[in-house]
Amino acid sequence: MTTQSPLTRLTARVMRWKPVRVVTRYGTLRGPLLAAGLSYQAIFAVFAAIWVGFSIAGFVVRSSPSLRDALFRLLSISVPGLVDTGSGGAVRADTLLNAGILGWTGAIAAVGLIFTALGWLASGRDAVRAMFGLPALPTNFLLLKLRDCGLAVGFGVALLVSAALTVFSTAALDAVVNVLGIDVQSVAAAIAARSVGLLLGLVIDTIVLGLFFRTVSGIRVPFRHLASGSLLGAVALGVLKALGSTLLSGATKNPLLASFAAIIGLLIWFNLICQVIVIAASWISVSATDDGIDLTDKKLRGPKPEAQVGAAR
Repeated sequence: MTTQSPLTRLTARVMRWKPVRVVTRYGTLRGPLLAAGLSYQAIFAVFAAIWVGFSIAGFVVRSSPSLRDALFRLLSISVPGLVDTGSGGAVRADTLLNAGILGWTGAIAAVGLIFTALGWLASGRDAVRAMFGLPALPTNFLLLKLRDCGLAVGFGVALLVSAALTVFSTAALDAVVNVLGIDVQSVAAAIAARSVGLLLGLVIDTIVLGLFFRTVSGIRVPFRHLASGSLLGAVALGVLKALGSTLLSGATKNPLLASFAAIIGLLIWFNLICQVIVIAASWISVSATDDGIDLTDKKLRGPKPEAQVGAAR
């Protein structure tokens, strides 16, 4: 009988830790490469999306200063360095507010948005299904793209809803603070506002990630595993958002990269975000495996259209 050394036993024990197995699966299934591809497409999709979004809904944003400020604040937190509101960024805020969908720039942005957004969602689907051990989704190409269009619109709506909820929660919090007789400029009020903002962002990110994983995977992921992976991803995204400016400030201070600092910062940011998404998918897969659930099991796939038609008859 061979006696294992303490180092071997320690290594075996560490390799059994769930976070280690999640990262190992992420690396084995080319997670870093998938995340890099996602981040490259994301930067083009986001530029086109905000231009089209402000072109279509710009008049609503311009007519509501509180919604405008909340939306820009949300964008600066979600994507640091994207919008220049006075402290530097890739796109000036006044340029976005004056965007026009009827011009050539709006038309080009709309076409670019269609291709880049659908490409990002297709790559995201491949990445998530790869982490789940699933092959490419066997669905009609046209139906798949229509589903992606709906998902892309859903992301845009979620952003606007998040901004609106931020405005509403801020107004509600100010009302409560005034009723309690607390100074709005006090430390307690600032901590309360920050806490509400973080909690609201955590809830929205968890819901969005859960819907994303469920939709792009094409299978009925068990709710417990879907919720745990989505919550973990939302927490990681919240940490990145809280430290966003700090994380990117050092990476973009190289004088040789000064002219491209904003773009380089966005590439780094999107790479971090996409890595979190893919690692969260790996967590869901490992969690399901630990509970004896095979995500490649055909029972987790929805009934085929012909089966639904037969059942209806």
